[in-house]
Amino acid sequence: MSMTPPPGWYRDPSYPLVERWWDGTAWTDHRRQPETPQQPLTRTPPPGGPGRAGAAVLVAAAVVLVAAIATGTVLLRQDDDGGDDAAARTTPAATTPDRTESPSPSPSSPSPSAGDPSVVVDELDGITFPVLDGWTKPQYVADHDTVLTTPRTYDCPGDPGLCRHGRVEARTATATDETSPKALAEGDIEDAADSAYGHDLLGDRPFRGITSHRLVKSGSVAVAGRAGYLVRWKVRTGVGPGGYVESLAFPSSAGSQSLVIVRFAFDAGPDGPPLSDMDRITEGIRPVGDEDTGGGVGSSIGPSR
Repeated sequence: MSMTPPPGWYRDPSYPLVERWWDGTAWTDHRRQPETPQQPLTRTPPPGGPGRAGAAVLVAAAVVLVAAIATGTVLLRQDDDGGDDAAARTTPAATTPDRTESPSPSPSSPSPSAGDPSVVVDELDGITFPVLDGWTKPQYVADHDTVLTTPRTYDCPGDPGLCRHGRVEARTATATDETSPKALAEGDIEDAADSAYGHDLLGDRPFRGITSHRLVKSGSVAVAGRAGYLVRWKVRTGVGPGGYVESLAFPSSAGSQSLVIVRFAFDAGPDGPPLSDMDRITEGIRPVGDEDTGGGVGSSIGPSR
């Protein structure tokens, strides 16, 4: 049974000199220069032209043929020179690969820190997030944009459901022509607040909505060696202690270098994470490959309203 390759960086079928991000179902617009030579997809590849698997088989067959000829030449020379027959019998024979088994996809080599429990890797955007004390990699989270959460859940004070005291999400702004981190962060903050404390993915209102907000902080900030911008609000909710939300925008470290939006949502009150963790996480964002850097993948985000 054929299998769809997992999300990752693969050789672009339309331009093999670069790598392109495959999101598990389709090619995206993200491209980058390959870090190491890669093989094209050969098991149920994404759209990119027929015949790639057949070409791979022909290449493998050619390699086997050359190996067989070389082995035969060595044996003949041993016989001519009076070599030991026992030695000839122990010479490994060339084997033909099982052609019924399709080769696995060959995405880019993972970052050395991909298995590091202290970091979360966002391969699409080429960045990593630090896992601070009191935080964890996402588990049993419906929103696939989530890269960090606080470990425990609690009963939402509004509509039935489970809430967390802290969440961090990463998204790629591919569906907008905006090139200014400041404009993107200022345009995104309202949506970020609504998705955290207004309405959830099911349309429920876990905090009975937002009743008011005020600006806490805004300004330029360096993120992963690039110039970004943040906007932070404190929101009051119909029920519960309210919270803090932040939209942080900066250029991606990989691919097409589209702008990235990182959204923070921290509950206010004694149960919420310290507000300083927003700055500490921001300071700990690194380009993939940097020392002390680490899986999640951001997704596309539409134009801000």
